[in-house]
Amino acid sequence: MADHVQSLAQLENLCKQLYETTDTGTRLQAEKALVEFTNSPDCLSKCQLLLERGSSSYSQLLAATCLTKLVSRTNNPLPLEQRVDIRNYVLNYLATRPKLATFVTQALIQLYARITKLGWFDCQKDEYVFRNVINDVTRFLQADTSHPLTKHRKIASSFRDSSLFDIFTLSCSLLKQASGKNLNLNDESQHGLLMQLLKLTHNCLNFDFIGTSTDESSDDLCTVQIPTSWRSAFLDSSTLQLFFDLYHSIPPSFSPLVLSCLVQIASVRRSLFNNAERAKFLSHLVDGVKRILENPQSLSDPNNYHEFCRLLARLKSNYQLGELVKVENYPEVIRLIANFTVTSLQHWEFAPNSVHYLLSLWQRLAASVPYVKATEPHMLETYTPEVTKAYITSRLESVHIILRDGLEDPLEDTGLVQQQLDQLSTIGRCEYEKTCALLVQLFDQAAQSYQELLQSASASPMDLAVQEGRLTWLVYIIGAVIGGRVSFASTDEQDAMDGELVCRVLQLMNLTDSRLAQAGNEKLELAMLSFFEQFRKIYIGDQVQKSSKLYRRLSEVLGLNDETMVLSVFIGKIITNLKYWGRCEPITSKTLQLLNDLSIGYSSVRKLVKLSAVQFMLNNHTSEHFSFLGINNQSNLTDMRCRTTFYTALGRLLMVDLGEDEDQYEQFMLPLTAAFETVAQMFSTNSFNEQEAKRTLVGLVRDLRGIAFAFNAKSSFMMLFEWIYPSYMPILQRAIELWYHDPACTTPVLKLMAELVHNRSQRLQFDVSSPNGILLFRETSKMITTYGNRILTLGEVPKDQVYALKLKGISICFSMLKAALSGSYVNFGVFRLYGDDALDNALQTFIKLLLSIPHSDLLDYPKLSQSYYSLLEVLTQDHMNFIASLEPHVIMYILSSISEGLTALDTMVCTGCCSCLDHIVTYLFKQLSRSTKKRSTPLAQESDRFLHIMQQHPEMIQQMLSTVLNIIIFEDCRNQWSMSRPLLGLILLNEKYFSDLRNSIVNSQPPEKQQAMHLCFENLMEGIERNLLTKNRDRFTQNLSAFRREVNDSMKNSSYGVNSNDMMS
Repeated sequence: MADHVQSLAQLENLCKQLYETTDTGTRLQAEKALVEFTNSPDCLSKCQLLLERGSSSYSQLLAATCLTKLVSRTNNPLPLEQRVDIRNYVLNYLATRPKLATFVTQALIQLYARITKLGWFDCQKDEYVFRNVINDVTRFLQADTSHPLTKHRKIASSFRDSSLFDIFTLSCSLLKQASGKNLNLNDESQHGLLMQLLKLTHNCLNFDFIGTSTDESSDDLCTVQIPTSWRSAFLDSSTLQLFFDLYHSIPPSFSPLVLSCLVQIASVRRSLFNNAERAKFLSHLVDGVKRILENPQSLSDPNNYHEFCRLLARLKSNYQLGELVKVENYPEVIRLIANFTVTSLQHWEFAPNSVHYLLSLWQRLAASVPYVKATEPHMLETYTPEVTKAYITSRLESVHIILRDGLEDPLEDTGLVQQQLDQLSTIGRCEYEKTCALLVQLFDQAAQSYQELLQSASASPMDLAVQEGRLTWLVYIIGAVIGGRVSFASTDEQDAMDGELVCRVLQLMNLTDSRLAQAGNEKLELAMLSFFEQFRKIYIGDQVQKSSKLYRRLSEVLGLNDETMVLSVFIGKIITNLKYWGRCEPITSKTLQLLNDLSIGYSSVRKLVKLSAVQFMLNNHTSEHFSFLGINNQSNLTDMRCRTTFYTALGRLLMVDLGEDEDQYEQFMLPLTAAFETVAQMFSTNSFNEQEAKRTLVGLVRDLRGIAFAFNAKSSFMMLFEWIYPSYMPILQRAIELWYHDPACTTPVLKLMAELVHNRSQRLQFDVSSPNGILLFRETSKMITTYGNRILTLGEVPKDQVYALKLKGISICFSMLKAALSGSYVNFGVFRLYGDDALDNALQTFIKLLLSIPHSDLLDYPKLSQSYYSLLEVLTQDHMNFIASLEPHVIMYILSSISEGLTALDTMVCTGCCSCLDHIVTYLFKQLSRSTKKRSTPLAQESDRFLHIMQQHPEMIQQMLSTVLNIIIFEDCRNQWSMSRPLLGLILLNEKYFSDLRNSIVNSQPPEKQQAMHLCFENLMEGIERNLLTKNRDRFTQNLSAFRREVNDSMKNSSYGVNSNDMMS
């Protein structure tokens, strides 16, 4: 007993250290000791003691979280009786101790919810022991959901069908009672109860009804998939009325939750109603919105305001303009909404994150105007220009206040600005004449003031900054409205108006560029680049009509007669930016992105090459002319990323007239040749400046990767290949040996190598007598082996740095190996034939690297998962003999990774896993078929071993069979065809298991459905033979589509789930 007391005191002390101490060392030691405690065998009994006798809230929290971990364990789960005891204990504990700390109560409620959820299908004496939630919920209103996908869906569906509507009805009736009483909300318990009640109602409406919401933070899921059985609640107008009444009757601190519920109710799927019912529902909804707009006092609270803006946005995302205009009070409501929007935009400093929802409402309304067929007037031609004007003028007016008071400048959040401008581009195009007239007027005023200030000797910097800020907004907005041009809806007059706006921006650009030697404004330059990008998208390229009125206006004002002359303005701006802004990363990268985009178009790239400025770039791409190519003043190596973009564009421009002209190619490569020679010189001496060598090499390989990416034709790529191999390849290998531990160096080198071995557009085609394909693979193998063996010597890497220091490089190696193996320019049989170990070394290094990565990391890092699974797909397709020859633990590791990947959220990973599994199953099936036939040639040794391993561990393949079948039957299977390919092989390899699986699924259905389910399975295998020939597979895939439809139809009509003791969990 004394031991217990002593160990309790120790645990309490550790909890105190973990949660209260400021000393990091002490906290880490406490954490380590508590992790050991949670894994100890007597953890369960100690947790109960902590709850009973623990004197601090922290020890109670520890007990609750430990118990939650214990009941969530999938391997070695707790027995049913023990879980029932814990559940009952927790409920009693909560009931008898009302004054627990909030976080302890929350942790215990979570424990109760987890037990209930994971035990949803558990039976004791033919009774579902964990399903009496409603009785418990009437006392404790709280719910929680989170668990692995497949079982989670089955539990969630059954819970939805059997209990959720009752909970929702209960919460609504309790809210009705609450709204009818005079609650004393100063009383903490009444206040808390109402808050939890509203949260419960919101959780019911926010439930993931059909299992599609993978990201709960996104607001894009604008439709709530309410089950048909809930129709009555939504047809009854009193449900909607209840929440509007609550909003007006309870204090503002509760209102955001009430409005959140209204947002969900407004988003109910359209198909729940027929047209007449929907019109009636919409009418009540609009009436409620009107009432809030007429009494807007509570909207001064930012949370209320935010939720109300979301509610307004849902009016258009879920209903059509044609339906809205038929609502009785539509003219009054649209006027109120317009006034509310204008006021909101004018008060730009209040709740800036809510503006998105208002603009999205007006964007959707404006976009619907051409399609509305209703005879009632929509009146948007009156109100939309008011919204456009309010947005533009409020942004301009904000500039002075922001500069005067030193506030945060919204222009610095480019993502937010871009989002708002995208919305404005549609809104501003409605009644475009008014938008253009306003912009011309405002722009002329600002430009004139700016010019006067520049000419005045006494102009204050503040006044200059204000005019530059206003012009920045105007340039952004002009770019946005030009980008909003829709070809079918545009008229010549609108194009002429675009011309007016473009002329003004180009004239301003000439003015600012002429001053760059003295001073420049970074934000204004970024706005110009945004404008150029929109202008390029709409008016430059192969699809644009050259007779556009815009060009006529440019010709009259600026003498720019055709697209070539406009392109010369673009290139002039690009060169000016690179000259003056080479040290400003945002401007440099956006300028180079513009150059890159221009170099993609078929006709524009041919016009560009003819310009003298472009020829100048092709002949003078050195740091002397383009300062960002310099290596001395760069703060760190990652700043050089934009060089790849620059050389990709130059490579495309060079290729237009390059053909097979080696002299022109050599001339272009002179600066890069010099750089390689410099690095070679450094490496040849024992003492060299390491930083300088790194900078020179990293810059060089980034440049080369850009060129390699652009050279997608055989003739040009071969010139590059012969230039780099064999002369400079040893330098890349040496860099990997020296600096393997520095990802800033290795990542660019590995990416260059991955690009060189990538047979993009069939550019890697060597002559019949050329050994270059094999030599290139040798270099690839050498680099992978050098990097792989060295990176594994790093030892323990902190979790937060493991991707940057180790996994990123490994991921690029996987991509490189995949590109080389699937490039079709090497015959890999040759290596073993001639005793060359290059292939074997590369594959063995792959295995070593793979085994150094925990399973969880393979799926946690998206780039790593994509490169690993796509490489595995190639290996299982073309190198199955190698996979079969691996050690049993490696094979099991690979099979486990496939099994986990089957349920990945990334469809590409999931599809790749299906493909890998298909190749493995097909290989197994063929080997088994051969082993049963009497043949003179025995099976190869590795095939024999592989079969033996699979026969010893049938559970792995069986697990995958149940997973695939599970996904097809119970989930929203997005890649059904891919899933069907391995399934037939899995069934043929496990016929007895499949038969048991089928029986358990059939038996888990309600008696009246069992015959139908049995028939579904019969039809699935109808006409299927015991082979994996293409014809048989195709028939199975067709059968599977029909099977899935039939099963879904059958289960829709059933409120039952599948019993948990089936083989599907």
